[in-house]
Amino acid sequence: MAKSHTQYVCQRCGRITAAYVGKCPQCGEFGTMVEQVIAAPAGTTAARRPTAGPLSTPQRLADITSDGLTRLPLPLAEFSRVLGGGIVPGSLVLVGGDPGIGKSTLLLEVAAMVANNHGRTLYISGEESLRQIKMRADRLSINAQELFLVTETNLNVMLQHIEQFQPLLVIVDSIQTTYLDDLQSSAGSVSQVRECASRFQELAKNLGVTVFLVGHVTKEGAIAGPRVLEHIVDTVLYLEGDPFHTYRLLRSVKNRFGATSEVGVFEMVEQGLKEVLNPSEAFLAERQVNAPGSAIAVTIEGTRPLLVEIQALASTTTFTNPRRTANGIDYNRLLLLTAVLTRRVNLRLHDKDVFANVIGGLQIDEPAADLSVAVAIASSVRDRPVHADMAFIGEIGLSGELRAVSQLETRLREALKLGFKRCVVPRSTRKQAAIFPEGLEVIGCRSLPEALQIALLPE
Repeated sequence: MAKSHTQYVCQRCGRITAAYVGKCPQCGEFGTMVEQVIAAPAGTTAARRPTAGPLSTPQRLADITSDGLTRLPLPLAEFSRVLGGGIVPGSLVLVGGDPGIGKSTLLLEVAAMVANNHGRTLYISGEESLRQIKMRADRLSINAQELFLVTETNLNVMLQHIEQFQPLLVIVDSIQTTYLDDLQSSAGSVSQVRECASRFQELAKNLGVTVFLVGHVTKEGAIAGPRVLEHIVDTVLYLEGDPFHTYRLLRSVKNRFGATSEVGVFEMVEQGLKEVLNPSEAFLAERQVNAPGSAIAVTIEGTRPLLVEIQALASTTTFTNPRRTANGIDYNRLLLLTAVLTRRVNLRLHDKDVFANVIGGLQIDEPAADLSVAVAIASSVRDRPVHADMAFIGEIGLSGELRAVSQLETRLREALKLGFKRCVVPRSTRKQAAIFPEGLEVIGCRSLPEALQIALLPE
């Protein structure tokens, strides 16, 4: 006869162990194992019996139609871009971000737009009262007759509200405060988050209701709870940004209905989040021309080209080991570039602290920004400014060679649109001369020393 037993579940990755351990053997986190009592199932023998017949029926691919799956466009173009062109009916979207970054503000604006343009919307909050949400709506000047608010944390009650109101869009803020009575664990635990997300997925697919789930993030910046939560949903969005800057970046890291790594740029103002239609111009608005240690990188975020300013500062260190500080670029990439500059360009960096920063709070992961980072560092060390009308595109190899990058034509057109006259690219791309836009001088270089000789102003 089955009996109840105790197990320990990691709140980060979902690993289950029979005894308590201080460090999770799977994800390596400390103090994340939580005790969970598993009750003896009632009617175990009957529960394992097969059902009388299949609950689903296979259909021929040619007989399946995609009618009714048209995306719902929104006046918020940046939000629609990240989703792949609009809201897909029946999709499950997870939105994460640091506390106070603007998740609730953005989703309240989206809920009002859907209510005014498409139909009934239900906003379920488990963290704020109705008066608090009303105060935010008044501050944002939101007036939507088809937007309904409710404060609830019980999943069964939420499902009853959804069945009663039949909304087009449901927003749950947040998934960590939602709990199911059938489970004995507390809200926010691995089992609760996983089961509640699965119930919302079933609801979205069966009724065609779009569900947005707000998720908390850990100190490392990942969604709190098991990684399986990101596998359940259709789309995962992260709202990023420096709390001391006004710009917010909505980044798509998973999207079954559009391009991944797409980015939408917003500006936090008193009236809420305002979309930035030309982010490249915004990132370069405070650029200081002819300042040493500054270079312009042409990067691609999803399908959008962005021009950002990369600043570098090299100063004589007072410590035995010089420091390398990277903000907005990968730290290991900065170490690689400093090693190439030291070995291939004979730049003296062993006694200097090197700091690299991407202006605007943007995080650049692609290697196409290598050339601009290296140029900015060399400009700071030699105290020689970079040509003001010049942008840089290229990946740097360990031998100091410049390697080609993708979507070169898109990058060059964006640089020309913002007034740049010259652009340094790898020489291997000169074979694609037909795609170069008129009015922009494209300079091909084979190696990093050759590019530095062109980029820096004479002494």
